[in-house]
Amino acid sequence: MTRIAQEDLATSIAQALQLASYRHPPEFVRALRRAHAAETHLPAKAALAQLLVNSRMAALGHRPLCQDTGVAQVFLRVGLGVAWCRHDGQPLQSLQAVVNDAVRTAYGDPANPLRATMVADPLGQRVNTRDNTPATLHCELVEGDLLEALVVAKGGGGDVKARFATLNPSDSVADWVLSQLPGMGAGWCPPGVLGIGIGGSPEQAMLLAKLSLFDPLDMDALQQRGAASPEEAMRLDLYMRSNALGIGAQGLGGLSTVLDVRVRTAPCHAATIPVALVPNCAATRYQRFRLDGSGPAVTEELSLEPWEGISDSFMVDDAVRVDLNQLGRAEVGRWKVGQTLLLSGTVLTARDAAHKRLVDLLQRGEPLPVDLRNRAIYYVGPVAAVAGEAVGPAGPTTATRMDKFVEPLLAHTGLLVMIGKAERGPNAIAAIRRHGGAYLSATGGAAYLLSRSITRSRVLAFADLGMEAIHEFTLRDFPVTVAVDAQGNTIHRIASASS
Repeated sequence: MTRIAQEDLATSIAQALQLASYRHPPEFVRALRRAHAAETHLPAKAALAQLLVNSRMAALGHRPLCQDTGVAQVFLRVGLGVAWCRHDGQPLQSLQAVVNDAVRTAYGDPANPLRATMVADPLGQRVNTRDNTPATLHCELVEGDLLEALVVAKGGGGDVKARFATLNPSDSVADWVLSQLPGMGAGWCPPGVLGIGIGGSPEQAMLLAKLSLFDPLDMDALQQRGAASPEEAMRLDLYMRSNALGIGAQGLGGLSTVLDVRVRTAPCHAATIPVALVPNCAATRYQRFRLDGSGPAVTEELSLEPWEGISDSFMVDDAVRVDLNQLGRAEVGRWKVGQTLLLSGTVLTARDAAHKRLVDLLQRGEPLPVDLRNRAIYYVGPVAAVAGEAVGPAGPTTATRMDKFVEPLLAHTGLLVMIGKAERGPNAIAAIRRHGGAYLSATGGAAYLLSRSITRSRVLAFADLGMEAIHEFTLRDFPVTVAVDAQGNTIHRIASASS
């Protein structure tokens, strides 16, 4: 019998969440480097370079890779020979309570505060729980006397793109997966990993897909040795066909949409093939540990080998510098799709909740709390700052969620420019063309790098929304790509598949 203290489990989970927030798995960094070396499409190559620089900066600075620091998802395999105890002599807690305590500790760490994303009352007030609880907990009882844990910080951009279908036995699973990718858009921040679960029941297929994402990335080795099973043959097939779609990094085109494809299977009913697809984004974050009763898990020393040779900064030689404080319709009209801009000056921030409030005020004929005339809005919910920072990691959120607000804001406020990640739908593109605006793409998953271009931050409106409040950022050489220009041209080949 192994006695494991619940405090040791909580400490180990909190430590794992902190590590995951700023440390990419080494094999993911190596796969990203291979993709960057092979890329020939300049906008995609620039995005990959930003992801690599951001990864190195986060690892060294112990600050989050992405502003979406994720939903805490904990998978426990608890041996039947484990007995729980407590150091403090208090009554045992439920495992859910232990895990929630760990999440509160990790996300509230003053040295590296993480963004609280979870909201309660999902059909009502949607109030932020302020500490990122509750966590999602899966627990399996297994043989043995050890505890094995997989701790994941899963960003919303990946999980929101999950897909499920029940296919007929004669259907092609690979063809179904491939058919889903254009409609998923770029909101999951490619390049990343596709997790595919096949078989079981519907919920089991989804869990298989999710868990497959955290298997080691070995596509390079698999390509060299060849497939030894139907699952491996499917991985190779989908890897080649997915990248041939040309969606590319951040949806900007190019060679690398996926870095790897992982597949897990389970027996299923003879009449069906349940299939689940879950992507993992460029901010892939997870940690594993074991507990044997001797205390909390031991933190490994960080090896910089995966990041050796990656630059400390990102810059584009032919970028056009833009002064946002002198922004005008004529200048915006000269921007062309694919151009890299370096933005300086002030920008306003707004996400879903702030956009709804602004449009509600417009519909009621009431004044707005901020003047949007000739301004730019950045779709972002930043992480809280620590000493020496103007703002914490502050990367873009998915722009398509704000599509329905584009027409009223461009038509009635004088707003000119929007900054986010991923594609815009056809209605938003039409509104941009109609009003002579522009949409600029910032690199999703490069939040710490982007935050270094923000020199000042202050809240201007809707402070009760927390990270979704309207801020004013002062920027210096903030890198973006022109994704939709004033003529309605778009860089995203998948724009027509999103609305």
